[in-house]
Amino acid sequence: MADVHFTQDNFEEEVLKSNKPVLVDFFAQWCGPCKMMGPIIEELAKEYGDSWKIGKCDIDENPELSEQFGVQSIPTLLFFKDGKVVDKAIGFQGKDAIKARLV
Repeated sequence: MADVHFTQDNFEEEVLKSNKPVLVDFFAQWCGPCKMMGPIIEELAKEYGDSWKIGKCDIDENPELSEQFGVQSIPTLLFFKDGKVVDKAIGFQGKDAIKARLV
C-alpha cells in the first residue's frame, strides 16, 4: 500500500470517507526532513496496510488541502479516523514515534 498519493481530487473518497484510519504525510519535494521521512512512511504503509491507509500529500500540488487542514510547517502528519483529524505531528518523526500514534 506504499506510494499512495492523496490529492484534491481523491482526498474526500480516500481519506474522509475511508473505512480505515488514515495517516496523511503532508510534504514537499524540496523539503529535507520530508525526504528523510519518506522511506519511513513507505515502511509503515507496508507494515500497517491491513489496518491503516497511509500515504502522502504534496503541499505544492494541493495547496487547498494544506490550507483546509492548517498545515503551516512540513512535514506534518495528520491522523484521521471517521473523517476527522484525531492527532497531528509536526516536523521529522522517527519510525517508533509514528508507530506509537498508530493505535
